Amino acid sequence: MRLQNSKRRLQPIRDRRFVAGALLLVFAAVAVLVAFTVLTALDRVATYANHLDQERSRETLVGAIQTFEHQLGATLNDYAAWDDAAENVYRLRDSDWVNSNFGDMTFDSDLFDVAIVIDQQGEVSMAYSDGLPIIGEVGGFLQTDVQQLLDKVKSTPANQIPQAGGFVRTHKGIGAAGVALIRMKSGELGVPDEQRAYLIFIRHLFTSTVERIGKAYVLPGLMLVPPSTRATHLVPIVSPSNAAIAALAWTPRAPGDLSRGQVQPLVTLALTLVAIYCLLLLVVGQRIFRSLSADEAVAMKLALTDRLSGLANREGLRVLLQERVEAARANQTDVVLLYLDLDGFKEVNDAYGHATGDSLIRAVAAGLTVLVGPEAALARIGGDEFAVVLSGTDLNMRATALADAILAFFDEPLTLGERVVVVGCSIGLCTSPAGSVDGAELTRRADMAMYSSKDGGRGRWTFYDPQMDEARETRNLLELDLRAAIAGGEIEVVYQPVVDAKTFALVSVEALARWNRRGHGPVSPDVFIPIAEASGLIDQLGLCVLRRALSQLSQWPELKLSVNVSPGQFRDPAFVDRVAEVFDEAGIEPARVVMEMTETYFIQSPDRARQALERLKGLGLRIALDDFGAGFSSVGYLRQFGFDRMKIDRSLVQSLDRGHRAVEMLQATVALARSLGIPVTAEGVETEQQAVILRIAGCDQLQGYLFGRPQSPEDIAALMVRPMELRAKAAELAFAASRDGGLLV
Repeated sequence: MRLQNSKRRLQPIRDRRFVAGALLLVFAAVAVLVAFTVLTALDRVATYANHLDQERSRETLVGAIQTFEHQLGATLNDYAAWDDAAENVYRLRDSDWVNSNFGDMTFDSDLFDVAIVIDQQGEVSMAYSDGLPIIGEVGGFLQTDVQQLLDKVKSTPANQIPQAGGFVRTHKGIGAAGVALIRMKSGELGVPDEQRAYLIFIRHLFTSTVERIGKAYVLPGLMLVPPSTRATHLVPIVSPSNAAIAALAWTPRAPGDLSRGQVQPLVTLALTLVAIYCLLLLVVGQRIFRSLSADEAVAMKLALTDRLSGLANREGLRVLLQERVEAARANQTDVVLLYLDLDGFKEVNDAYGHATGDSLIRAVAAGLTVLVGPEAALARIGGDEFAVVLSGTDLNMRATALADAILAFFDEPLTLGERVVVVGCSIGLCTSPAGSVDGAELTRRADMAMYSSKDGGRGRWTFYDPQMDEARETRNLLELDLRAAIAGGEIEVVYQPVVDAKTFALVSVEALARWNRRGHGPVSPDVFIPIAEASGLIDQLGLCVLRRALSQLSQWPELKLSVNVSPGQFRDPAFVDRVAEVFDEAGIEPARVVMEMTETYFIQSPDRARQALERLKGLGLRIALDDFGAGFSSVGYLRQFGFDRMKIDRSLVQSLDRGHRAVEMLQATVALARSLGIPVTAEGVETEQQAVILRIAGCDQLQGYLFGRPQSPEDIAALMVRPMELRAKAAELAFAASRDGGLLV
């Protein structure tokens, strides 16, 4: 009977061992399957990354070729449609003027290196190459493709611009050529057809030019090759007769292969560890089964310990503070809590992955453990938040000295394997004299002091001050007033002009929220919009601005409208439906409205963002990527989400005054957008020089203080009937800039 009872007691244990053994085998099989899957996925990712990079390079190169040809066309138009040129060619027949203003300009010029003037009968009256007259070799430049362009211009109808361009082959090599009728700027000619003269510009693709294009557009090894070259990494150059006359080829970077090679040692190590892991599962399985239970003390300790760092967790800190505060009350001693938050942890985590972030947490925990010493208690209470508890008397000096030591510790970079990262720290301190402040309140106050350190510039420590509660109360009152202002229709909307880059004519306005707080005066958008986002009022505020702007737009049938959308609005599942209701109420065609949004939400929630964008586009709205160039500015977002417009951040526009390199960066950005078929708006335009550079670079719309600050609807209405006084001046500046060659690559 006893034997049977013993067997009954042992049977559950045997059953658990059997189940555990089966589970170990399953884990081993899963580990092998996961390893195989990882290897397969790594190979596919590498192949796909190579393909994406090749297509990006191809699209970029196509845009670069188009930009090269477009720049020559713009230069030719400025020289051919010129009152002085028509005067000296037709009426004065001043050959010296023609040689000086057309021929001499070919010397050491990035705009064109060959200039030819030819009459209606085909007689050449001027021909220059590289600043010198062409003697006996003009035919080498006037080959079949150039003759086709000349014939096309001669047959151009009167209502079209008499100009044509394309890539041609000359005896100097491959280049972009353009032919245009020499005429008045207004288009008038004033001479019989048989006296017409034509201006021919050619800009050759020299080796230095190709190298400069490759450097500007990040195309390594870019070179001009014969059209018969067989390669997958090239873009053909086609003549006006649709004949391939050359090609531009580049060396593929193969980022997928490089990445795979970099992680191959880690993959090998991982496979080795998986094999060892499977072996250990089989060898020590029985020993693990004998340790299936643990005592209550170990379980309690685990419940109060952060598994990543080995420090006390939030619950452990709560228990610890309760014990320290009670002891302080009994002994009439003090307790000081230091609340630490890492500055820059999220950036490290996003840049290098969670594994590196975990390594950083462990390194910080180890360093703080040595730094605070055995007398202090250390806890990790959040993702990148730590706490230090000190007990005793005269703690303020000890606490501030420890805070300074912690800040000094974070001044040095941390080595995590092969990576070196730099993070900072913001610290909040609060004291519980004689245990008069309980643990929960002590934590709240220290947390508030820590946020004060962050608001003060980070990398510092701050003691709790009762005024911090007053500041929070002020913020709460501001939130209440903002809520009432939205409900009461007190939010005003002003409009900033957006003009056409060529004519400076008003084509659109951007709606911006303004709040004149009752009893206090105007509140900056930099203050109330973050409050609206943090409190959840951004949905109501955004719809309020949209409703007011659409009502005003109905009075401006010739204008379009752009409105900003906060990432917080996207988090509302009913956001698109509410937008549709507002448009139905206003009776405005959605195609007249552009919704501008930054890339923040696309980084955080790409799938949800894509769904919301598709629904908004389904309503007929157009979507613009705002502040491009201010942050991460991934090219992948431009391709993935199919934006209808790109707005260049004001920082890129303001940097144009720094010189040629900034202009090249701007041109590369615009060329990228044009290669993807995305029109470009430039923000922050403050000078006519900036406006001209942006226009020549390819921006089709401009916005900034040069054209008007955010203003009332009445001011916008007045601006609509006001002549654009800057147009003539900007045109002159554009001509001078393009002729000098200082604005183009």
